[in-house]
Amino acid sequence: MSDSLEQEFDDFRPRRVSRARILLFTVVGVIVAIFVVTMFASLYTDRLWYSSVGYSGVFDTMLWTRVGLFAGFGLLMGGAVALNMVIAYRSRPFHRPDSPEQTGLDRYRDAVAPIRTLLLVSVAGVIGLFGGVAANGQWRSFLLWVNRVSFGTEDHYFHKDVGFYVFTLPWLHFVVGFVIAVLVLSSLAALVVHYLYGGIRLQATSDRMSTTATVQLSVLIGLALLAKAFGYWLDRFDLVTGPGQVVTGMGFTDQHAVWPARNILVGVALICAILFFLTAWRRTWLLPGVGVSLLVATSILLGLIWPAFVQHFQVDPTELDKESSYIAANIDATRQAYDLNDIQEVSASQKVTAATVQNLIDQTESTPVLDPSRISRAFEQIQQVASYYSVPTVLDVDHYDIQGTNRSLVLGVRQLDQTGITPSQQNWTNLHTVYTHGNGVIAAFGNQRPADNATESQQIEWAEGQGPGQNALSRSTGDFENRVYFGEGSPDYSIVGKSPGAQDVELDLTANGARAQTTYDGGGGVGVGSFFRQLMYAVKFGDSNFLLSGRVGPDSKVLYYRNPVQRVEKVAPWLSVDSDVYPTIVNGHILWVLDGYTTTDQYPQAERDSFHDMTTDSLSAPSGVRTLPSDQVNYIRNAVKATVDAYTGQVTLYAWDETDPILKAWRSAFPGTVQDKDQIPADLLTHLRYPEDMFKVQRFQYAKYHVTDATDLYQANNQWAVPEDPVRTGSAQTPVRMYSRDPDTGQPVWSLLSNYVPRGKSNLVGVVAADSDATSPTYGKILVEKPRSDNVPGPTQAYNNLISDPQITRKTQKFKLSDATTQYGSVISVPLSSGLMYVVPVYATRSQSDASSYLTLRYVMVQYGSDVGIGNTLVDAITDMAGSTPPPTTTTPPPKGTQQPSQGDRAKARSLLQQAQADFAAADQALKQGKAGEWVRLSHQARVEVARALNLLQ
Repeated sequence: MSDSLEQEFDDFRPRRVSRARILLFTVVGVIVAIFVVTMFASLYTDRLWYSSVGYSGVFDTMLWTRVGLFAGFGLLMGGAVALNMVIAYRSRPFHRPDSPEQTGLDRYRDAVAPIRTLLLVSVAGVIGLFGGVAANGQWRSFLLWVNRVSFGTEDHYFHKDVGFYVFTLPWLHFVVGFVIAVLVLSSLAALVVHYLYGGIRLQATSDRMSTTATVQLSVLIGLALLAKAFGYWLDRFDLVTGPGQVVTGMGFTDQHAVWPARNILVGVALICAILFFLTAWRRTWLLPGVGVSLLVATSILLGLIWPAFVQHFQVDPTELDKESSYIAANIDATRQAYDLNDIQEVSASQKVTAATVQNLIDQTESTPVLDPSRISRAFEQIQQVASYYSVPTVLDVDHYDIQGTNRSLVLGVRQLDQTGITPSQQNWTNLHTVYTHGNGVIAAFGNQRPADNATESQQIEWAEGQGPGQNALSRSTGDFENRVYFGEGSPDYSIVGKSPGAQDVELDLTANGARAQTTYDGGGGVGVGSFFRQLMYAVKFGDSNFLLSGRVGPDSKVLYYRNPVQRVEKVAPWLSVDSDVYPTIVNGHILWVLDGYTTTDQYPQAERDSFHDMTTDSLSAPSGVRTLPSDQVNYIRNAVKATVDAYTGQVTLYAWDETDPILKAWRSAFPGTVQDKDQIPADLLTHLRYPEDMFKVQRFQYAKYHVTDATDLYQANNQWAVPEDPVRTGSAQTPVRMYSRDPDTGQPVWSLLSNYVPRGKSNLVGVVAADSDATSPTYGKILVEKPRSDNVPGPTQAYNNLISDPQITRKTQKFKLSDATTQYGSVISVPLSSGLMYVVPVYATRSQSDASSYLTLRYVMVQYGSDVGIGNTLVDAITDMAGSTPPPTTTTPPPKGTQQPSQGDRAKARSLLQQAQADFAAADQALKQGKAGEWVRLSHQARVEVARALNLLQ
């Protein structure tokens, strides 16, 4: 009796297993709840952000496309696996013969029985989850396939439109691979269930597989082989986009060995599929086994051994003869894919003008001596106002009309740098509600001449700054909103806005650089006045101050996703954005301008290369997350010009290359997001320019594909290369933006310039320049101006000549004897009517241990032909160079018929000589007073005036 009572009491006693199970479910529930809330907060706040910038359609299209792919393909994979597991279970044999194998399986069957449904749902759910995630990542391919258009160009071998390879083939490959995965997983799942429940008996002497198991597995494998046959058929088209033996695309071995082999494999796979289908009727695995063995043997023999045999014994001995037609096709496709066909090569003018001093001075008047990569520290120290403002390490270059003359300016936006805030003041309130934005633009004239462009200075000539009279840029553009809430250095998020009547708390600057307070009143940002939104953003940013701080009120907004690149990539996730984002002032606003590219690696026969390798040079910033599906590309177009308002954050996309088929497909997928090209404002158009990464890609490819003969390309006997940066060794030279001389008209053109040297050598073979003026009818025209001689020194040779010249070494020696540090600026190639001049600025700074030190331009070095010169300014350097090899003195009278100087020229020459005499006298006086630097400057200035006077009298 007592035993039964004890047993009854035990039945009501709480068990540890139950507690553990409750704890487990609680922990799992909390984790799931956190995951769901976090994911919901991310989606909800992203939806609010897209609505705030007017691109909610982009969010909706992406969301429902990805949800549809995830759900559709996930259900397909999970449902197929579950269905086949159910079929296998319901068709299990009810009578299983006794055997040690079945006795061992009984334990597993008993263990599975209570959780059979849960196990089925779990297995199908996990597999479906993986299938959905795989499909979710293919949203780009899916949208391009749905919105595909024609390129209007066919490949050389299959004669299919290029659009088939770019839009259709990638999606079909994914679908085929997914179907095969579904069938294979379904087969494995059915196999396990059949084995577990006795449909497959490995230790039986006969009838090892039930009829149902035989039918189900043979049908599934047969369907997988059908899909594989279709995959082999698709693989044939990959031959024109594959790596190839010599060039990207189809080669001799591919066409004569691999292509026939894949056709044969299609047939063999179809035969194997039929044999498996027959197995469902004949109940024998002999023929399918033979078929699979044949497929494997054929794959090895025809897919590996035969192509290697053809390559080694038929192609390699006479590779050029066999591959020449394929190389020619590669040349045609590559030049078209990278838009190289319109690049022109011109020889330097044979009409050589007299290289007089004044002639050289006039032609180099706009040559930049202010190196954007060297002077950011000077910008900060002189113009940053406070330590919590900074400018980029490499400044930007743009051009503006200043007093009726197009001038090249070096610019930097004065952006907020919160690392400069005193550590004791780096609290949440200051970081997110007080220090919220940058202020204004700092600009200097690239040629170090003042606003009137009259005489070159030894100091930075400011076009926009905090000092008196430093407002030439704003006088040209008109007043503009100088508060910068959206920039490359903006904080992750800021809370702005205030209640009516409340005080301003955001730190700002007045026009004269004094501190002030302001409140953001622009249209950007997302309102966070409600408790629910505050909660969502607290979850998003992991910051409870959204709920606790009094600075977050009913009229508050949160600004986030503030980097211009980040904003453009979010509203146009199909674009790859140029690494060089630059500011411009248009219609009273600072606008960030970005170039967007459409790319693919599926252009048939075009050479495929790494985008990173093609665009990396000595000043390349580390690239962030790009929207390129792959770093490998073989087609690129500058399809879009984008702007981001630095105050409101408004993102605007303009179609630039409206003929680009990829752009057409994306505009169809995201209608209304990209405006037509004719909607670009005229004031903005003047500041659009040829994109740097596009130029680098074309520069890289043209170095090889300027050759249009297959034999020459194969032998590589005329390949060019981008020269190594002589100053920052180890990487390619960076292109330079400047006004350069048009070789046809002789007029200055806003250009992007670089150089070519022979591969493996250092002499110059060409100066490549792209017309960068978007208002010009010749915008985008790329010219390669080739020198008249093969002995013209390249940038590295010129740089070495300059720094080793005894005359120049004597002048720079004083820096080495002191604690000053010398740094050389970029080597600039300046094409002139009479030759090529190299210009190298020389900077110096005090000891680098001095935190307040910065580089200042001390000298300019020039090389023209074999002559070199150095001076405090470019004019001084040219004068010094001319003075180093004075022309021979002659008393021979001018020949009859020579035009005599006009009366006006004589008067100007007389005035210049008088001024020179006064400067020489002032120089002598400075020398007596021990002012050596002033003596050098005045002496050079006087020599320039004498040279100009002599030029007028010639």
